[in-house]
Amino acid sequence: MNAQTLKLELAGPSGALQGLRDAATVPEGGASRGVAIIAHPHPLFGGTMDNKVVQTLARAFVQSGWDAVRFNFRGVGASAGAWDEGRGEIDDFLAVLEQQAPQGPIAIAGFSFGAYVASHALKAAWPGRVVERVVLVGTAASRFQVAELPPEAHERALVLHGEQDDTVPLAAVMDWARPQALPVTVVPGGGHFFHGQLPLLKALVVRHLRP
Repeated sequence: MNAQTLKLELAGPSGALQGLRDAATVPEGGASRGVAIIAHPHPLFGGTMDNKVVQTLARAFVQSGWDAVRFNFRGVGASAGAWDEGRGEIDDFLAVLEQQAPQGPIAIAGFSFGAYVASHALKAAWPGRVVERVVLVGTAASRFQVAELPPEAHERALVLHGEQDDTVPLAAVMDWARPQALPVTVVPGGGHFFHGQLPLLKALVVRHLRP
């Protein structure tokens, strides 16, 4: 994605996981704000770490001073293993988190199925880790049991959804968010993949990531 992109081979619960790590954009001599782990959409429907929304999230984090790590779940691309209906994929995420950000501030993000995985990763990591920012886009609340976010994490979380998402209806996300009193940012006219609106998506995430 940029000149400072590292190819990763990570140890996953079902074998090696393929990943990429993009270095933060920081002033010379400066340090990154932490490490963001980003999860991709549903593996059985073409989801990979190269998905355009996932790449947009990575760019937003990098621009905001975070190292961004994205990876292919088990059975995707060069990652070993096979689809595990979401359970093993949560384990994959936690394994990547432990290896790429064993200490220090972290951010957790995901798109679609990846947002479901990210919600459970957040629940598992909290409160033992400092999770500075959470970004969930197109959260697959109609298809998976998305975890509730810890109340203390609400002010650190951005939940983005397209008004006209025909893959995950906005109503399903509102039904998930309502009992938590968790705000949802709706992109007018937005579809599931935010075609033509990725610059807006990035801008909203960058705004959320301001120190």
